[in-house]
Amino acid sequence: MAVDLSSVAVRLGIPQLGTSDYASVVSINIFVALICACIVIGHLLEENRWMNESITSLIIGLCTGAVIRLVSQGKNSHVMVFSEDLFFIYVLPPIIFNAGFQVKKKQFFRNFITIMLFGAVGTLISFFIISLGAIEFFRKMNIGALDIGDYLAIGAIFSATDSVCTLQVLSQDETPLLYSLVFGEGVVNDATSVVLFNAIQKFDLVHIDFTVVLQFVANFFYLFLTSTLLGAVAGLLSAYIIKQLYFGRHSTDREVALMILMAYLSYMLAELLDLSGILTVFFCGIVMSHYTWHNVTESSRVTTKHAFATLSFIAEIFLFLYVGTDALDIEKWKFVSDSPGKSIGVSSILLGLVLVGRAAFVFPLCLLSNIKKSQNQKISFKQQVIIWWAGLMRGAVSIALAYNKFTKSDHTQQRGNAFMITSTITVVLFSTMVFGLMTKPLIYFLLPPSSKHLTRSLSVVSSEPSSPKSFLVPLLGNGQGSEVEAAQHILRPTSLRMLLTRPTRSVHHYWRRFDDAFMRPVFGGRGFVPYVPGSPVERTVNPWE
Repeated sequence: MAVDLSSVAVRLGIPQLGTSDYASVVSINIFVALICACIVIGHLLEENRWMNESITSLIIGLCTGAVIRLVSQGKNSHVMVFSEDLFFIYVLPPIIFNAGFQVKKKQFFRNFITIMLFGAVGTLISFFIISLGAIEFFRKMNIGALDIGDYLAIGAIFSATDSVCTLQVLSQDETPLLYSLVFGEGVVNDATSVVLFNAIQKFDLVHIDFTVVLQFVANFFYLFLTSTLLGAVAGLLSAYIIKQLYFGRHSTDREVALMILMAYLSYMLAELLDLSGILTVFFCGIVMSHYTWHNVTESSRVTTKHAFATLSFIAEIFLFLYVGTDALDIEKWKFVSDSPGKSIGVSSILLGLVLVGRAAFVFPLCLLSNIKKSQNQKISFKQQVIIWWAGLMRGAVSIALAYNKFTKSDHTQQRGNAFMITSTITVVLFSTMVFGLMTKPLIYFLLPPSSKHLTRSLSVVSSEPSSPKSFLVPLLGNGQGSEVEAAQHILRPTSLRMLLTRPTRSVHHYWRRFDDAFMRPVFGGRGFVPYVPGSPVERTVNPWE
C-alpha cells in the first residue's frame, strides 16, 4: 500500500524520521480520527432527512483529500493510495460475512427465486447493455486504445451496485419484503459482477467464437456453484468442530476466535482457488448463523453478534473515507485534463447506461415475479421504483475492479485507461452523492409511515401462507389474527396459482424435515445442541431465523 505523506507532515510541523513506517503511522492515525469523526457526525445527523453515514463519510473523505492537496501545494491529495488488494482482502470480507450472518433467512430464502432473478439474471442483462453501449459510443469518441475485453470489463464494473444508502433507510422490521429483495440482490449482484469480471480476465476475447462463449458460460456457473458450496462446507465444518469439542466449557474466547478465523479462512481459501470470495463468505455467514451460532455459549452468541456487526460498520465507514480521500489524486486526472468535455461525456454516457441497464431488468423481472404471486404478495410499482433506485448507486467494488483492470502497480499509464479510472470515480461520486442524498426523501414519499406499516402487515400475512402456524394466529390475542383472517377471506387464489406455488412450499417443507432429521443432529442448531454439564441452557432464540 503506497503512502506519501512526507510533504504534508513537514508542513504540519511533524518531525521526519526518514522512513515510510512513520508516514504509515501518521496515515493510520488520521484515518482512525476520521472514522471517529464520521461516527459522531453520523449520530448527530441520524434524523436528517437527506444525509446518512455513507454520504457523510464520503464528504469527509473528499474534504480531507482537498485539505491535504492544499497543504502539499498540489503534490499530494490522499492519505492512502487506493489498493484493490487492501479492499478485497481486509475491508470487504467483514462486510459481506456480516450480511450473511445477520440476514433473516426465512425472508431471504422465501424470496430466493426473486433475489436470484435480480442479482444474477438482472446483472447479466445490465452487463450486456452496458458493454454494448460502451462499444457503440466509446469507439466513436476516440478515447484511447480499448479492446473487446476492456469493453466487457466495463460492463462488469458498472454492473456492480452499492445499495448501502438505501439499506440504511429501509428497515427489516417495517419493510421485510422490500429490505430482503434489495439486500439479497445487492450481495448476489456484487458476487455475480466479480465472477463475471474474473471470468473475462481468463479468456482471449479478441478472437471470440462459439466455443469461447460456451467455455465462458460454463466457467461462470462453475465459479458460482463451487464458491457457494465452499462457503457452506466451511460453515458446517466450524459448526461440527465447535459442537463436538465444545470450547465454551473452558473458554468462550476460543469459540468466538474460531468462528471469526474460520469465516475469514473460507474467504481467503476461495481467493486462493480463484473462486468468488464474496459468495463463499456470504453463505458461510448464513450457515454459521443457522448451525454454529447455536453451538456456542450464550455469552458468545451476544459477543459474536455485536463483534461482526461492529467490524462491518467500521469497514463500511473506512471504505467510503478511503474512496473520498483518493478521488482527488492528481495522477489520475492529469491524463484527461486537456479534454474535460470528453471526460464529462464519457461519465455521462456511463451514467445513462447504468440507468437504462437497471430499468431494463427491474421492471420486467418484477412483472415476471408477480405472475405466480397472490395480490398481497406482489411487488407494487412503488416498491419496484425503490428497487430500481437502490441499484443506481455505484461504490467501492466498481472502483476496485476498475483499478484492477485499468492500472498497473497503482499507476495509470494509458490515456484510455485514465478515462476509465476517472469516469468510474466520477460516476461513483455522483451516484452516491446525488442519488444517495435523494434516497431518504424518495422512500419517505413513496412509502410513508402508514404505507410501511401496511407493507409490514401484508408481509406478516404472506410470510406463512401454508404453515400450520397460520391457523394459530387468531388465538394469539394481539390483534394480528383478525388481519390474517380478513386477508384470507378477501383473496382466494385460483387453482392454477395454488399449483404454481405449491412446489415452493413443498421444497421448504422437505428441507426442514431433512434438516431436522440429518443436518441438525450432526452439526447442531436450535434445539439440537446436547446438554453438557457446566454449560448454560439454551435460552436465546436466533433473531435471524
